[in-house]
Amino acid sequence: MMLLRRTAALAVLLATALPPAVAAPAHADDTSSCRTAPSAPLDTEQARLADPRTAALVERAGFGDFVRRFPAALCSVRTPAEAGRLLDSWGEALWQAAVRRAQGQRPGGDLPAGDDRPLYWTRLAMTTALARWEPGFAVDRATLRTRFEDASRGLADNAFQTPAGVRHVFVSGFDPFGLDTELRRANPSGSAALQLNGRRITLADGSRAEIRAVVLPVRYADFDAGIVERAFAPRLTGGPGAADVITTISQGYPGIFTLEAWAGRSRSADPYPDNTGSLSGGTREHPVTAPGLGPGAQFIRTTLPTEAATDSVRNPYPVLLNTAVTEIPAGATGPVDREDGPTPGSRAVEGGGGGYLSNEVAYRSNRLRGELAPELPGGHLHTPVLTGLPADPGLLTGPEFERNETAITAEVRAVLEHTATRP
Repeated sequence: MMLLRRTAALAVLLATALPPAVAAPAHADDTSSCRTAPSAPLDTEQARLADPRTAALVERAGFGDFVRRFPAALCSVRTPAEAGRLLDSWGEALWQAAVRRAQGQRPGGDLPAGDDRPLYWTRLAMTTALARWEPGFAVDRATLRTRFEDASRGLADNAFQTPAGVRHVFVSGFDPFGLDTELRRANPSGSAALQLNGRRITLADGSRAEIRAVVLPVRYADFDAGIVERAFAPRLTGGPGAADVITTISQGYPGIFTLEAWAGRSRSADPYPDNTGSLSGGTREHPVTAPGLGPGAQFIRTTLPTEAATDSVRNPYPVLLNTAVTEIPAGATGPVDREDGPTPGSRAVEGGGGGYLSNEVAYRSNRLRGELAPELPGGHLHTPVLTGLPADPGLLTGPEFERNETAITAEVRAVLEHTATRP
């Protein structure tokens, strides 16, 4: 019990300030549980940590102690059960630290507060330490990583705190992606999720609302394993922690916000890979259904009050309703692009958000909503592409980049203020 109390206390300290004087956990010098395997195989995401700019993104956010102290914390545990609890506590500590930093409550480093990249790269560095850890007992490393990932993404202990009468708005964002082309990329949907999580806002109709958020990985395997359902199911099953409206958010098109009218059931984005380099197995000509996806319609229509946002939110980016889809019409064999939604009996190729994971998160969350809470409004919002990184690849941020990120997040909030109003 003393060990568990110490690791829990360490997690709390990490989530706040983590002064240099914090001691390593008990037994951290016991080599029987402190062995590491520097040559342990890493996945494609973790391998990108070899670029020194990733460490700079961690340090310049004040998150370096998470990475430095985590291996000793792993070495402190004695049983698989303790390991699971430790991964939960450190994941939750990282999530809360990222949220507080994004909201200006945790000073540290010289990167802009709303930057979502430090959370992403810190998490990856910590999962690398987990991959290299060689405890003196058998562990299910994949399960431990899932527990840490879930907690560090907001899936654990992130329930609504406000009483009945306050609207509960649940949203999701995404990690950065496309990193082989530009390692410095951020994702404004992840930034918005961090900046809005736990916020209490006033909606356009004058009612009050609380926002809760998660940040999801850009990995097919995690979607196959049900991370979207794990994130959304607790908010769709009734009770005081339930949502009143859900909105998935991702980065979309240059210069505009789009509310997507339709989410499609299929994956069809190949040859574009996910963050691990994996492909979906589906193309426009041959779309596929994700493994393990429950039964549902080929297309699901948004139930958000989209006109409230498209009529009222215009600056600095226009907000449009996107009704386009790609389908294979009934009786046909090839894909057809349509601007006015699907036709009866067709097979989904792409929703308004394409055939990638932004479309799939909308489909999965709203398929589940239709099953568990069909009366709830739900849909998907695409943000503009975040631009403005300096031309010098050694510079991690710049004034234009920071202005654009701030503007996009502010407009995400404005869209939610209009689409989360009472029916």
